[in-house]
Amino acid sequence: MTESAPPAHSPAPDGRPDTSRPREGGPPPPSTLLRRARAAVFLLFFINAIAYANIVPRLPEIRDSIGLSNTALGTAIAAMPVGALVAGLFAGAMGARIGSGRLAALCAFGFAAAVPLVSFASVWAMLACCLFLLGVLDAIMDAAMNTHGLRVQRGYGRSILSSFHGLWSVGAVVGGLLSTTLAGAGVPLRWHLLGIGALLAVLGVAVWPLLLPGRDEDEAPTSAEARQTETAPATPESSPAATAARAGLKAALLPLLLLGLLLAMSSVVEDTPASWGSALLQDDYGASAWLAGFAYVAFQTAMTIARFTGDRVVDRYGRVPVARVGGLLIAVPLSLALLTHSTPAVIAAFACAGLGAATLFPSAMHAAATIPGIRSSDGVAVVSWLARVGFLAAPPLVGLIGDRISLRVGVAMIVVAGLLILALAKVFAPADRSMSEESR
Repeated sequence: MTESAPPAHSPAPDGRPDTSRPREGGPPPPSTLLRRARAAVFLLFFINAIAYANIVPRLPEIRDSIGLSNTALGTAIAAMPVGALVAGLFAGAMGARIGSGRLAALCAFGFAAAVPLVSFASVWAMLACCLFLLGVLDAIMDAAMNTHGLRVQRGYGRSILSSFHGLWSVGAVVGGLLSTTLAGAGVPLRWHLLGIGALLAVLGVAVWPLLLPGRDEDEAPTSAEARQTETAPATPESSPAATAARAGLKAALLPLLLLGLLLAMSSVVEDTPASWGSALLQDDYGASAWLAGFAYVAFQTAMTIARFTGDRVVDRYGRVPVARVGGLLIAVPLSLALLTHSTPAVIAAFACAGLGAATLFPSAMHAAATIPGIRSSDGVAVVSWLARVGFLAAPPLVGLIGDRISLRVGVAMIVVAGLLILALAKVFAPADRSMSEESR
């Protein structure tokens, strides 16, 4: 992240670090307050992940109990990103008023109430409303916990945000495994989700006293912005400086849109195993409910491993090559597996897709934060909002194709997304170049 301390080594022109010079000095050790706050953010990311992950493997059961078609289930699932898109417009203002840590913890209690409500849905409208509420909570909590994580990161003086996202993947795997196990054991959905709600409430209580006190700090300006502030006096909007700023924003529009499109494709890759992996294996491959749940678990497990190792891989090889390999890992194995009748082959292909998608979101956030002409916070906010379009469009489109043709063809959207990611990977190049420039 650009908000962190300077990298240990200056990058080479291709974006890889120069390891020939040792790091001099380093940030002071974190205080007890910071370590406690880091633990709080870890818990917040874990809570956010396990909440929906416990619903995912049981979506086919929910579909069948209500009597929905795949198209109807897909449109109900799409209510979640709709809620997230709406709430995302207000998340920043709410965090500024309430405080990011407190707002994220309040969302944890919201999840504790909202997750069990899904088990009471008996018609499409009730299910869609429940998922809409989950989307609202997810968008607000996502912005709040990342903002609080950035506060902690600034205190540490080095990048730690990726570790939070890695633990989110751990929570998704744990939630998926727990839900799959309980479904295989025949535990009723209602008792399962009521238990998860109680667990989320307990974790929310544990988080509250660990949060950083006080109001959120303003984001530190980038080095370029700081130099500009030191050397340039305030100017009216009609000045040449203001005109240049507007021109810079216009020039940044295309990179932002391309990054948003890439992340929308990444959203398709991440959403499809969650929303449709289990249904695909049960409907088209005849897998049991227990085995079908591993479509999502395999994807998230592979993504978790890759997220904890992805920073070193990106530093060594560069964002563009890693993204291109990721696009191939997403598209090629699944395109081959969907041509077979093998459940293990499809599960393994979802795992490959998890490896391929793991670094895309952090790389896109870094690229958005280093686009000339706009503030890093604005670039990240725009690209994050655009990414949710993929989560909105994917579920109903896959469900519609599943009803008209087959879920196997619908899930093949991941293959198309992987190929588009391969084609768009070059949009990460400016981020690699900016790292080289900042190190001079």
